[in-house]
Order: sequence, then C-alpha cells, then structure tokens
Amino acid sequence: MATGLGAIPVLVMRQPSDQQQNLLLGFAAGVMLAASFFSLILPAIEVARHQGASQAGASITVVAAVLLGAFAIAKLNDWVPPLDKLGLGPPGIAAASASVRRIWLFVAAVTLHNFPEGMAVGVSFGGGDFDAGRVTALGIGLQNIPEGLAVGVALSSIGYSRGRAALIAAASGLVEPVAGLIGVSIVTVAQAFLPWGLGLAAGAMIYVVASDIIPDAHARINGGGKVTTGLMIGLAAMMFLDTTFG
Repeated sequence: MATGLGAIPVLVMRQPSDQQQNLLLGFAAGVMLAASFFSLILPAIEVARHQGASQAGASITVVAAVLLGAFAIAKLNDWVPPLDKLGLGPPGIAAASASVRRIWLFVAAVTLHNFPEGMAVGVSFGGGDFDAGRVTALGIGLQNIPEGLAVGVALSSIGYSRGRAALIAAASGLVEPVAGLIGVSIVTVAQAFLPWGLGLAAGAMIYVVASDIIPDAHARINGGGKVTTGLMIGLAAMMFLDTTFG
C-alpha cells in the first residue's frame, strides 16, 4: 500500500521534458543508493552479527552477497528475452531498446529488494515481539513511499502511460506481504537467510543504478546537472527516512 501511495503523484504528472526526466531519474537513483546502504547493507551486517558472526565475518558475508547480487543482475540483462515477447514494451517505443531494458532491470532490482524487506517484517512479528514487528513494518512502509515514486517515474520516462506506470509501481511492492508470510512461517530459516537476502538485493540495485540509470541519464543532452541534483535530493530524502524510521 505504501508503494502504491508513493506512485500516486505519477497519475497527475505531465509527460516530463528531458531535463525533468533527468531530475526524476536522478531522484530514483538517489533513493535506491540510500536504500541499498541504509536499508539493506548496514542492517544485513547487524543481523549477521546478532546471529553470532564476528564483525569481519559479518562484513565478508554481506560483501559476498552484494557482489553476487550485482553479478546476478548483470547476467539477467543477458538472459532476459526481447521485451516485445514479454509484452513489456510501451507503445511507440522499440520494445527491445536499451533504455526500456535498463528501466525494467531497475524495476526488477527494486522488486527484488522488497522481498528481504518483507521477510524482515515477517521475522520481526514471528519472533513474538509485536512492538518490534510494528516498528519494523512502519519503517519499511515509509521507505517504500519514495520507492513507489521512483519506479513510476522511471517507467513514465520511457513512454508508459501514467496509469500503467503507477499500477506497475504499486505491483512492485506486492512481494512484501508474500515474503512477510514466509518470514512468519519459517522464522529460523528466514533469519539465517536474511543477511544474504539483504546483501543480494543491495548488490543488484547498486549495479543497476551505477551501470545503467546514471549513465543513461547523463547521456541525454545537457542533463548532467539535473541528474546530480535529483540524485542528491533522493539520497537525502531516503537517508532521512531510513535513519529516522528504519
């Protein structure tokens, strides 16, 4: 619901200009970078520490997971079939174009990162501490608001209608309740997997942002300044939410 709430502004936005697209894509990139570190990597290290790992062991585990996540999303770009066969190409744009593929990799990375977040909520409630679960759910829900906006904006920038972009953005958050049920059902196993899941998601998002989103936005005419401005705004907003409510 929070992800869908974040996507609502997309419904009333006009089709952005190239400069506005760069600003918004930069915002999306900043949100994802902050989420990678403050919502995923740092909590993953803490979880590993609580599970008995040393500081070095926890760091090594999460570093390995981050690198594995980046490798997996890089390979996904090679394995994904032409988007016209999947019905994902927006009208008026070549379905297999590089920009469309990059944005869908971005959406996939955001969706992937929602899975361990949902599992974290399920584990928190499944451990028997309702207050801890409620706080975790509230913090992750607040973080999902700018994430929903980021996905909707990214899809809108490559030609999707406002309604479809908002709907897909909302759908990207649907994995969280599913993962939450899994976390409640298998608390012990979920806790053991959580550092790896968080690290994998972080690596995937960092790779997509660094290799696709930022370079693609900078490639637009006179777009560098807007990209950086948007990135810093998104980074600051998400960092505030993560450190305040995380």
